[in-house]
Amino acid sequence: MTAVNAPRDKYNAVWIIFFILGLGTLLPWNFFMTATMYFTNRLKDPAVEGSAILTANATVVEGDTRSVLESKFNNVMTLCAMVPLLIFTCLNSFIHQRIPQNWRIAGCLSVILVVFLLTAVLVKVDMGPLPFFSLTIIKIICINSFGAVLQGSLFGLAAMLPASYTTPIMSGQGLAGTFAAFSMICALASGSALQDSAFGYFITACVAIFLAILSYLALPSMVKPPTNTL
Repeated sequence: MTAVNAPRDKYNAVWIIFFILGLGTLLPWNFFMTATMYFTNRLKDPAVEGSAILTANATVVEGDTRSVLESKFNNVMTLCAMVPLLIFTCLNSFIHQRIPQNWRIAGCLSVILVVFLLTAVLVKVDMGPLPFFSLTIIKIICINSFGAVLQGSLFGLAAMLPASYTTPIMSGQGLAGTFAAFSMICALASGSALQDSAFGYFITACVAIFLAILSYLALPSMVKPPTNTL
């Protein structure tokens, strides 16, 4: 999409579309972080769970036994999230020149959707701690790599329109964090099991991403092409 004039924003439809795109950009990752307790629970070692004996695969913290994977998950998750985010944010200018905008935005949303569908399915699948840990780390890298490209492309798209269309993106991203926190409070208040809560988070994220894809596909029909004044 090249530079365009002001959109035909009847009923603020374009504003709403950018709001949904902003929401769909950060809501999935916020839900992923909200489900941290679910991930660490899946990494418990059944052989040492509930035991206070220190073994080669466990550490004791105030009488509780945690596996190495469980105790290191938060640190590894943060590292595997921030490094790809930094790298692909820096590479955005090169990616922008080589990959069309439609492929960058719709493609990144589609990849993230597939990752979260897989994450939701795996909630119902029994796996050993190590395979589950490895697969989760791969998903974290994918989400943040494609998420960095998506955010850069989305703000680049908003820059083609009047400055007021950057605001709904920021508002949508702000709501993403608020909504994820509110969902966690509701899950805790209802006493839902960790797996049920996590499944709800991931399915909700899938719905948000799907709505973002539909919104992006509807956007070109609401934007006027550049006017030739010659």
